[in-house]
Amino acid sequence: MKRKLLPLEKNGRLQFGLTIPQGWRGGDLSLEQQNNPIEQFEFSKSITMTADKIGFGSIYAYDHLMPFFKEDLEKNIFECYTLLSAMAAITKRINIGQIVTCNSYRNPALLAKMLSTLDVISNGRIELGIGAGWYEKEYLAYGYNFEPHIERIRQLDESLSIIREMWTKTRASFEGRYYKVKDAICNPKPIQKPHPTIMIGGSGEKYLLKIVAKHANRYNIFFGTTHEIKRKITILKDHCSSIGRNHKEIEYSVVLPCLITQSEEEIYQILAKYKRKHKTVKQYLDYHVGGITIGTTEKIIKGLNEYVQIGVSHFVIQFIGLNKPILRLFKSQIINKM
Repeated sequence: MKRKLLPLEKNGRLQFGLTIPQGWRGGDLSLEQQNNPIEQFEFSKSITMTADKIGFGSIYAYDHLMPFFKEDLEKNIFECYTLLSAMAAITKRINIGQIVTCNSYRNPALLAKMLSTLDVISNGRIELGIGAGWYEKEYLAYGYNFEPHIERIRQLDESLSIIREMWTKTRASFEGRYYKVKDAICNPKPIQKPHPTIMIGGSGEKYLLKIVAKHANRYNIFFGTTHEIKRKITILKDHCSSIGRNHKEIEYSVVLPCLITQSEEEIYQILAKYKRKHKTVKQYLDYHVGGITIGTTEKIIKGLNEYVQIGVSHFVIQFIGLNKPILRLFKSQIINKM
């Protein structure tokens, strides 16, 4: 059965997704529920099904094995692909991706197979979000070697070459410095042709953006300012030109925090509830991209339009205090008015 396209997918302009609750990033749950993995999983399902029903374009999960803030280190966090497999089975329209897969944690041929299977399970709704990895403490805790930055970038390059071969060729063979496959068969192939969207995430300009130019359909940056993204788009265009690729083939994406308030006066009061213990409210606001998408719906629309004006067309919203009413409010008062 052919998947019905959402309005935002049809017009090809703006796309809105969200990061879903993942245990540790639980959203608006009571303290008792936050410590209960069954309740956390039910909340993940509830938010995902609501987003699917009301017309968000995509959902994303973080690919981390343990939280990366010190005070949260021992809290629950669901494994990315296991969680997304469950979400694929209970949704009908929404795209499903990662923000972003740590390349080092899975053999690229296996990852290609996993995503191909997920594309079938979801009837053509899977995306690959991937990056070189950065969380050294997590690497070492789980027994992965944490190679120098340039090595992890080169590994990412090889991985994406293998994944594309696995998705598009009858048999895939590749021999590189870090990985090799020989006559590897990946059946079933993905539903999407020629293959699912490849979104590369990261901030490196000298090396990573060259990999984006070579492999990506979409480039994503986490909590990037308009100034930062504008600079990276300019550099990425140069990298595309150097390899003869049309830069217009790549869309630009950003993960942004969001808190909807009735007034500007409420912002500090609400953020005081969520901020990290070692940060002031001002520091917490600065970390959240200066609060460009925190405040009234009018302020958030203005902030989002600043990104649209520099070429961003794909937004991944990380809601502060996430719940179902907030999703509905964002859809009706922000998405529908842009």
